[in-house]
Amino acid sequence: MSWFTIRELAIIAIVLDEEEKENSKKKRKRYWVHNMNKARSTEGEFRTIKKHLMDDEEKFYIYFHMPKFLFYNILQSIDECIRKKNTTFRETISPEEKLAVTLRYFITGSTFTNLSSSFRLGESTIRLIVIDVCNAIINKLMPIHIPQPTTAAWQGIEEGFKNKWNFPNCIGAIDGKHVNIIAPPNSGSLFFNYKKTFSIVLLAIVDPEYRFIAVDVGAYGKNSDGGIYSSSTFGKALERNTLNIPCDKPLPGTNHAMPHVFVGDEAFPLKTYLLRPYPRSNTRRLSDPERQYNYRLSRARRVVENAFGILYQKFAIYNKNIKLHPKFVKSITKY
Repeated sequence: MSWFTIRELAIIAIVLDEEEKENSKKKRKRYWVHNMNKARSTEGEFRTIKKHLMDDEEKFYIYFHMPKFLFYNILQSIDECIRKKNTTFRETISPEEKLAVTLRYFITGSTFTNLSSSFRLGESTIRLIVIDVCNAIINKLMPIHIPQPTTAAWQGIEEGFKNKWNFPNCIGAIDGKHVNIIAPPNSGSLFFNYKKTFSIVLLAIVDPEYRFIAVDVGAYGKNSDGGIYSSSTFGKALERNTLNIPCDKPLPGTNHAMPHVFVGDEAFPLKTYLLRPYPRSNTRRLSDPERQYNYRLSRARRVVENAFGILYQKFAIYNKNIKLHPKFVKSITKY
């Protein structure tokens, strides 16, 4: 067995220390701001295209998928939540540009890397912008535009289903939609769904005008719609009867009071307040009244599928695998 002298041990310690310092230098950021991003004020997508969009309402709508007045109404509502103070080192990104970046992320479905090149912003900066803007919209606008309905609001929804879709006593159509994600590390099969992809689930209730009444986001992709509904805040509130649901009322042409109901597909359980179609079977043929009921229910229920279709058509991000941690995908989906 060989032994090192004190001198040799000292030399080894010095070499190891120098190697550790060299490795730590390599891990440091090479740039405070990349040279490409320093040209944001003159070459960034938002700065170069803004003037042209402001002069053309049609082009503005094509670019942002919303009219100009709506864009600035949203901006006014969340401005104070996403505005930062300028420092002596650099000028902050304006709330207007942050909202523009976020909308383009949703509309195009582009990666943060692609948006980084076009807007002349750092990739990590764009990631933070998207998350901050989504959280601001959820906190400021969701309580206004998706509040818990009052009894009068439920009655208005029921009138809509009766007049437009010929389904009286219906106060909402319910369904779930898978939002595809990249499988998180060490998640096993939690997010693996029956479509052989990884996802979280967006459970939604929609009114007769394709507007979202309530949403629940973040359930594992492996879970069924019925199971997600039963464990959701909305499902539990329905069981406890704490949602201001109107009192029972007779169906047209009858005197027998019937409860108000939601309509769903075969994945949901049958309840006094939740209707589903008669199951299709190879061994039993449906009677004419049962087929007529299924047709009427399907006609009323399709509004929720149409609402999902509009959402996915408007924002291309939902047609791709979102490369974010599920907790951030939850904020993006609620947005």
